Amino acid sequence: MDHVSSTFLTDLIRSTIALFVVIDPVGSVPVFIALTQKMERAERASVTKTAIITAAGLLFVFAVAGTQILSIFSITISSFMVAGGILLFIVSIELLTHGEWRFAGAGTQGESGVVPLAFPLLAGPGAITAVIISFQTAGLIVTALSILIVIGITYVVLRYINRIYRVIGRRGSIIVTRVFAVLIAAIAVQFIVDGARTLFS
Repeated sequence: MDHVSSTFLTDLIRSTIALFVVIDPVGSVPVFIALTQKMERAERASVTKTAIITAAGLLFVFAVAGTQILSIFSITISSFMVAGGILLFIVSIELLTHGEWRFAGAGTQGESGVVPLAFPLLAGPGAITAVIISFQTAGLIVTALSILIVIGITYVVLRYINRIYRVIGRRGSIIVTRVFAVLIAAIAVQFIVDGARTLFS
């Protein structure tokens, strides 16, 4: 029994750390600021909630049925990474040229919580791959708990982002938007490169 408990705990820690590193909640803060800088506090809270719920739902679905879903459409994880990278790159171009994600305009704030925050930023190709592997190696309970833990931490980080707004101000927010748009582009390119490398190897 002790051995089972020890194995369970080890699997849980391993799965949680892997998912946490891939999702990188702290690293998502600048992107979240860039995408929601022109929103009111209530709108940002709504977007946060939408992003967290959507990301959690996507991760749960793909953990249980990811392999089957992708195989139905003859899609590999590598192709998924390339597609997610392209989408993220489009987001970075929008931020660099217009200073905001224009497709999250009035009346559609909730949509920005889905694209690009929930996917491909939080529940992106890397996170989806991580939960699929976790489900196959450690089982449903471990995978579900690891998702809940990491998503919970991510929610707390994004929930208190208003304090960051107060610190950096409007001008600082504009600077952060442009600087991190370049970083988002770099992340996107890395997604595409990693996926393409596997596809053509």
